[in-house]
Amino acid sequence: MITGAHFLLYSRDAAADRQFLRDALGFRAVDAGGGWLIFALPPAELAVHPSRSNFVQRHAGHALLGAVLYLMCRDLRACVESLTRKGVTTTGIQEAEWGIATTLRLPSGGEIGLYQPLHPTAIRSRSRRQARPRRQHQRAA
Repeated sequence: MITGAHFLLYSRDAAADRQFLRDALGFRAVDAGGGWLIFALPPAELAVHPSRSNFVQRHAGHALLGAVLYLMCRDLRACVESLTRKGVTTTGIQEAEWGIATTLRLPSGGEIGLYQPLHPTAIRSRSRRQARPRRQHQRAA
């Protein structure tokens, strides 16, 4: 049974980017040893987009499918304002059919996406769906 997901970000300055994730974004972390932080993430969802070829990243001897990370928020403009007060650099806000988006600049110079979805999300759907009915146990007569 799958119990979670573990994302790998590759960075030219991993220590600075780890500090950014902890201090600027407020992600909780555990130290796996030697300052190697592993972060708890908010609930996530996965979308598979069509592509002419597979975008791959070699890892552990395998060509694993690559990914693009977008963090999600409910109000992008308010989130950007809050992050800006913490010294986070963002790009211009772009509006698209699927959402309102920007990117966050990490200390390493890398960027990750941040967006306010305008489409239905699996996260919201899960919180809105009704609880599954409990199975009724038959009593022996």
